[in-house]
Parts: sequence; structure tokens; C-alpha cells
Amino acid sequence: MQGQILDYSIQSNEGVITADDGNRYTFSGSQWRAAGAPLRGMRVDFDVQDGAAVSIYLALTGAPPGSGNAVAGGKSKIAAGLLGILLGGLGIHKFYLGYTKPGVIMLLFGTIGWCLIIPGLVVALIGLIEGIIYLTKSDAEFEQEYVLQRKDWF
Repeated sequence: MQGQILDYSIQSNEGVITADDGNRYTFSGSQWRAAGAPLRGMRVDFDVQDGAAVSIYLALTGAPPGSGNAVAGGKSKIAAGLLGILLGGLGIHKFYLGYTKPGVIMLLFGTIGWCLIIPGLVVALIGLIEGIIYLTKSDAEFEQEYVLQRKDWF
């Protein structure tokens, strides 16, 4: 069965998954079978036993492992990273990820800001750094931070 993590507490080592069947299932952290801690919003694949989720794995997103594609929401970390590195000064990578407000900010500073030189350079540097960060993240980290949690900056 598949679903999405609604909540997980490190202190109690327990969480709740809302399943695609419309039901909610509690789970223990000992049932987590993926690297890293479970995070709110993660898409998971699991079994149900005695009304609780067991054997919980990150759901496959449709991309082969190591392909560089985080396809939840159709966003590729490679595309986002290259756009950040090559066109980051215009905020194109922000628009690609669906972050309109940060994209507009970067576009304005990246175009009009060149009149004052410093703002344009700063925005281009931010784009370069973000592109490198996107490419150095694992597929799961990229998907969690930039697609699911919608982290705007860095």
C-alpha cells in the first residue's frame, strides 16, 4: 500500500501515515526501512499489520536509482541544478521548481540589478550556489526539500 507521512516525532519514535485508501495508520520508527529519518510529506510504500503500518519504505518515484530525476511533481534535480548554474542570475531555476515569488525577485535583481553591478553579481552567485547544492543532494533529499517541503532559498 502507498501513502504519505503526516507526522513523525523523533522523541516518541512514532508517526502517522495517511494511505491512498483513505485510512490513517500509526507506525513505529523501528519499521522505517530507508536511510535517514522519516519526514512529513514523504511518499511511502508499506504493509499493514494489526491496523499499523509495517515495513515502511520510500515509495519509488518512477525514476531509476541514480538517474538524477526526482519525478514527484515532475522536477529533475539535474535540470534544476543546470538551470541554477547556467541561468541562475535570472532565477530560471526558481520558476522551473514553481517558486514564482523568488523567481521574480531574482529576475528583477538579475536584470535591473546589473545597472548597479553588485546586485546582479550577488544574484548570479546565489544561482550558481543553489545549482551546485541541487546537484550534490541525493534524489530523495532534493525531492523532500525542494519538491515536497518547497524550500525557497538554498
